[in-house]
Amino acid sequence: MTQFTAYTADTAPDAAKPIFEGVEAAFGFVPNLQSYMAESPELLSGYTALWDLFSKTTLTTHEQQVVYLTANFENECHYCMTGHTTLAMMQKMDSAVIAALRDGTELPDARLEALHHFTSLVVRNRGWVSDDEVDAFIAAGFTRRNVLEVVLGVATKVISNYTNHIVHTPLDAFMKGNEWTRPEAGV
Repeated sequence: MTQFTAYTADTAPDAAKPIFEGVEAAFGFVPNLQSYMAESPELLSGYTALWDLFSKTTLTTHEQQVVYLTANFENECHYCMTGHTTLAMMQKMDSAVIAALRDGTELPDARLEALHHFTSLVVRNRGWVSDDEVDAFIAAGFTRRNVLEVVLGVATKVISNYTNHIVHTPLDAFMKGNEWTRPEAGV
Protein backbone atom coordinates (compact mmCIF):
# COMPACT_ATOMS: atom_id res chain seq x y z
CA MET A 1 0.00 0.00 0.00
CA THR A 2 1.29 3.44 -0.90
CA GLN A 3 2.08 5.54 2.15
CA PHE A 4 1.46 9.28 2.04
CA THR A 5 3.32 11.81 4.14
CA ALA A 6 1.77 14.01 6.79
CA TYR A 7 3.80 17.19 6.42
CA THR A 8 4.55 19.72 9.11
CA ALA A 9 5.30 23.41 8.75
CA ASP A 10 8.99 22.48 8.73
CA THR A 11 8.80 19.60 6.24
CA ALA A 12 6.11 20.86 3.85
CA PRO A 13 7.01 21.79 0.29
CA ASP A 14 7.87 25.49 0.04
CA ALA A 15 4.69 26.28 -1.91
CA ALA A 16 2.57 24.80 0.90
CA LYS A 17 4.22 26.70 3.77
CA PRO A 18 2.32 29.99 3.34
CA ILE A 19 -0.95 28.04 3.13
CA PHE A 20 -0.05 26.20 6.33
CA GLU A 21 0.44 29.59 8.02
CA GLY A 22 -3.08 30.64 7.05
CA VAL A 23 -4.59 27.30 8.11
CA GLU A 24 -2.79 27.46 11.45
CA ALA A 25 -3.99 31.04 11.97
CA ALA A 26 -7.58 29.92 11.31
CA PHE A 27 -7.60 26.67 13.30
CA GLY A 28 -4.73 27.09 15.75
CA PHE A 29 -2.99 24.06 14.19
CA VAL A 30 -2.69 22.28 10.86
CA PRO A 31 -5.32 19.51 10.67
CA ASN A 32 -4.21 16.11 9.41
CA LEU A 33 -6.19 16.59 6.18
CA GLN A 34 -4.16 19.64 5.17
CA SER A 35 -0.91 18.01 6.31
CA TYR A 36 -1.50 15.25 3.77
CA MET A 37 -2.78 17.62 1.08
CA ALA A 38 0.56 19.44 1.22
CA GLU A 39 2.03 16.65 -0.94
CA SER A 40 0.36 18.64 -3.73
CA PRO A 41 0.52 22.35 -2.86
CA GLU A 42 -1.92 22.93 -5.74
CA LEU A 43 -4.50 20.61 -4.17
CA LEU A 44 -4.00 22.27 -0.79
CA SER A 45 -4.33 25.70 -2.36
CA GLY A 46 -7.45 24.73 -4.30
CA TYR A 47 -9.14 23.22 -1.26
CA THR A 48 -8.27 26.22 0.90
CA ALA A 49 -9.58 28.64 -1.73
CA LEU A 50 -12.88 26.74 -2.11
CA TRP A 51 -13.28 26.48 1.68
CA ASP A 52 -12.80 30.24 1.98
CA LEU A 53 -15.20 30.97 -0.89
CA PHE A 54 -17.91 28.69 0.48
CA SER A 55 -17.67 30.44 3.86
CA LYS A 56 -18.59 33.70 2.07
CA THR A 57 -21.77 32.38 0.44
CA THR A 58 -25.24 33.58 1.37
CA LEU A 59 -25.89 30.30 3.19
CA THR A 60 -25.71 30.64 6.98
CA THR A 61 -22.95 28.86 8.88
CA HIS A 62 -25.44 26.17 9.93
CA GLU A 63 -26.67 25.77 6.35
CA GLN A 64 -23.06 25.44 5.22
CA GLN A 65 -22.57 22.66 7.75
CA VAL A 66 -25.71 20.92 6.42
CA VAL A 67 -24.18 20.96 2.92
CA TYR A 68 -20.81 19.75 4.19
CA LEU A 69 -22.20 17.03 6.47
CA THR A 70 -24.60 15.82 3.78
CA ALA A 71 -21.81 15.53 1.21
CA ASN A 72 -19.59 13.81 3.78
CA PHE A 73 -22.37 11.32 4.53
CA GLU A 74 -23.05 10.58 0.87
CA ASN A 75 -19.32 10.18 0.16
CA GLU A 76 -18.86 8.09 3.34
CA CYS A 77 -15.99 10.22 4.60
CA HIS A 78 -15.26 9.21 8.19
CA TYR A 79 -12.70 11.97 8.72
CA CYS A 80 -14.88 14.82 7.45
CA MET A 81 -18.07 13.58 9.14
CA THR A 82 -16.19 13.47 12.42
CA GLY A 83 -14.56 16.87 11.89
CA HIS A 84 -17.70 18.65 10.72
CA THR A 85 -19.73 17.13 13.55
CA THR A 86 -17.25 18.77 15.91
CA LEU A 87 -17.39 22.08 14.02
CA ALA A 88 -21.22 22.02 13.96
CA MET A 89 -21.25 21.44 17.71
CA MET A 90 -18.82 24.33 18.20
CA GLN A 91 -21.23 26.50 16.17
CA LYS A 92 -24.08 25.51 18.54
CA MET A 93 -26.02 23.74 15.81
CA ASP A 94 -29.13 21.90 17.01
CA SER A 95 -28.03 18.48 18.27
CA ALA A 96 -31.11 16.82 16.70
CA VAL A 97 -30.09 18.22 13.30
CA ILE A 98 -26.53 16.97 13.75
CA ALA A 99 -27.79 13.52 14.79
CA ALA A 100 -30.08 13.29 11.75
CA LEU A 101 -27.25 14.31 9.42
CA ARG A 102 -24.99 11.65 10.95
CA ASP A 103 -27.75 9.03 10.70
CA GLY A 104 -28.83 9.94 7.16
CA THR A 105 -32.39 10.55 8.29
CA GLU A 106 -34.85 13.40 7.81
CA LEU A 107 -33.91 16.62 9.60
CA PRO A 108 -36.37 18.02 12.19
CA ASP A 109 -36.24 21.47 10.56
CA ALA A 110 -38.16 21.78 7.25
CA ARG A 111 -35.87 24.41 5.70
CA LEU A 112 -32.69 22.52 6.60
CA GLU A 113 -34.29 19.28 5.39
CA ALA A 114 -34.93 20.88 2.00
CA LEU A 115 -31.24 21.83 1.85
CA HIS A 116 -30.21 18.36 3.02
CA HIS A 117 -32.43 16.67 0.43
CA PHE A 118 -31.24 18.88 -2.41
CA THR A 119 -27.58 18.44 -1.47
CA SER A 120 -28.06 14.66 -1.31
CA LEU A 121 -29.47 14.71 -4.84
CA VAL A 122 -26.57 16.81 -6.13
CA VAL A 123 -24.04 14.34 -4.70
CA ARG A 124 -25.87 11.10 -5.52
CA ASN A 125 -26.76 12.16 -9.05
CA ARG A 126 -23.46 13.92 -9.77
CA GLY A 127 -25.30 17.16 -10.43
CA TRP A 128 -28.12 15.70 -12.52
CA VAL A 129 -30.97 17.18 -10.47
CA SER A 130 -34.37 17.48 -12.12
CA ASP A 131 -35.98 20.85 -12.75
CA ASP A 132 -38.79 19.82 -10.39
CA GLU A 133 -36.27 19.21 -7.59
CA VAL A 134 -34.59 22.57 -8.22
CA ASP A 135 -38.02 24.24 -8.16
CA ALA A 136 -38.90 22.46 -4.89
CA PHE A 137 -35.64 23.65 -3.34
CA ILE A 138 -36.39 27.22 -4.35
CA ALA A 139 -39.99 26.89 -3.15
CA ALA A 140 -38.58 25.93 0.27
CA GLY A 141 -37.15 29.44 0.56
CA PHE A 142 -33.82 29.12 -1.20
CA THR A 143 -32.60 31.00 -4.28
CA ARG A 144 -31.03 30.21 -7.63
CA ARG A 145 -27.81 31.51 -6.09
CA ASN A 146 -28.16 28.97 -3.28
CA VAL A 147 -28.54 26.19 -5.86
CA LEU A 148 -25.09 27.04 -7.21
CA GLU A 149 -23.64 27.62 -3.74
CA VAL A 150 -24.57 24.02 -2.91
CA VAL A 151 -22.50 22.96 -5.92
CA LEU A 152 -19.54 24.93 -4.50
CA GLY A 153 -19.92 23.27 -1.10
CA VAL A 154 -20.15 19.82 -2.66
CA ALA A 155 -17.06 20.51 -4.79
CA THR A 156 -15.15 21.53 -1.67
CA LYS A 157 -16.08 18.27 0.01
CA VAL A 158 -15.25 16.15 -3.04
CA ILE A 159 -11.66 17.37 -2.74
CA SER A 160 -11.39 16.58 0.96
CA ASN A 161 -13.49 13.40 0.96
CA TYR A 162 -11.61 11.83 -1.92
CA THR A 163 -8.24 12.84 -0.47
CA ASN A 164 -9.17 11.22 2.85
CA HIS A 165 -10.25 8.02 1.10
CA ILE A 166 -6.97 7.76 -0.79
CA VAL A 167 -4.50 8.74 1.95
CA HIS A 168 -6.44 7.24 4.92
CA THR A 169 -6.24 10.42 6.96
CA PRO A 170 -6.21 9.73 10.72
CA LEU A 171 -8.57 11.73 12.92
CA ASP A 172 -7.30 14.80 14.75
CA ALA A 173 -7.35 14.98 18.55
CA PHE A 174 -10.02 17.72 18.55
CA MET A 175 -12.48 15.28 16.96
CA LYS A 176 -12.31 12.74 19.80
CA GLY A 177 -15.74 11.53 20.85
CA ASN A 178 -17.39 12.32 17.50
CA GLU A 179 -16.12 9.36 15.48
CA TRP A 180 -18.49 8.24 12.74
CA THR A 181 -19.30 5.16 10.70
CA ARG A 182 -22.09 5.30 8.13
CA PRO A 183 -25.21 3.58 9.50
CA GLU A 184 -27.08 1.11 7.37
CA ALA A 185 -30.56 2.21 8.53
CA GLY A 186 -32.00 5.23 6.77
CA VAL A 187 -29.66 4.97 3.83
